[in-house]
Amino acid sequence: MDDLALTLKVVLPLFFSMALGYGVKCAGLVCDATLKQMNNLVFRVFLPLMVFYNIYTTDLAGVFQPRLMAYSMITAAAVFGLAALIIPRLERDNTRRSVLIQAVARSNFVVFGLTIAVSLYGQEKAGMTSLAVAFITPIFNVLSVVVLQLYRGGRVEVKKILKEIALNPLIISCMLGLLTLFTGLRLPAVVEDTVVSLARVATPLALVVLGASFQFGSVRGYKKQLIIGVAGRLLAVPAVFLTLGVLLGFRRMELVTLLALYCSPVAVSSFTMAQQMDADGELAGQLVVFSAVFSVITIFGWVYLLKALGLI
Repeated sequence: MDDLALTLKVVLPLFFSMALGYGVKCAGLVCDATLKQMNNLVFRVFLPLMVFYNIYTTDLAGVFQPRLMAYSMITAAAVFGLAALIIPRLERDNTRRSVLIQAVARSNFVVFGLTIAVSLYGQEKAGMTSLAVAFITPIFNVLSVVVLQLYRGGRVEVKKILKEIALNPLIISCMLGLLTLFTGLRLPAVVEDTVVSLARVATPLALVVLGASFQFGSVRGYKKQLIIGVAGRLLAVPAVFLTLGVLLGFRRMELVTLLALYCSPVAVSSFTMAQQMDADGELAGQLVVFSAVFSVITIFGWVYLLKALGLI
């Protein structure tokens, strides 16, 4: 019963926050334009502040695990590679191929992942997961742009990719957090208190905005792609790489970090990138929606299984 209660503690806030957002949208309290602005605000202000603060307050000696970071980075790239090999055999349309590869390989690590880590071990121990964000986010961004550009039929522009990475708010916040961590720089108390207050807004607001963005439109013509993308993201990837992580000896907070990385649904930013780079934006949006909905069930299953086995 304790395992069940803890698992519900992880998934119910995700469900209720997204349900609230969907209810707000249905009630007409927000419009699409407002949601777009709120999503932009979350991505550019609140999430970066949360990531920065989690790294800023991290006990480096206690959470920096080179073996875990290396495994996370290698497997994050490996998922892209495996998806790039498998998806073209299952889908002929290039605009859908790139979307499916990105959906299977790129998780909503920041929003869902950090929420899972905090729910299981508390805010004070989420530094390890936040530190992993600093290493994984550049890999997600680089490989997503490469995949979308390749199936777009264009040449991969290295300078453009590097510029996008350098200007990514999450990357900037990660670098600033690491700078304070390694140099020992401390913020003035009043500034730190402000950062704390704003950082606490990030996760609930991001989940509410995500729920409000749900549009359960027609899935006609996308059934096969949705099954591939959602099953690949929520079932296949965690099954393979969590199992491998367990066999390599990762436990407790280390395994929770991997759980956060592999079990989170499709990254919301994948939808925006697909639109901007001439991929199938409608499919990308549907994958974000359906993976987020079904992730409530699958995250419950993965957390309960690992907890029951005494691994986390």
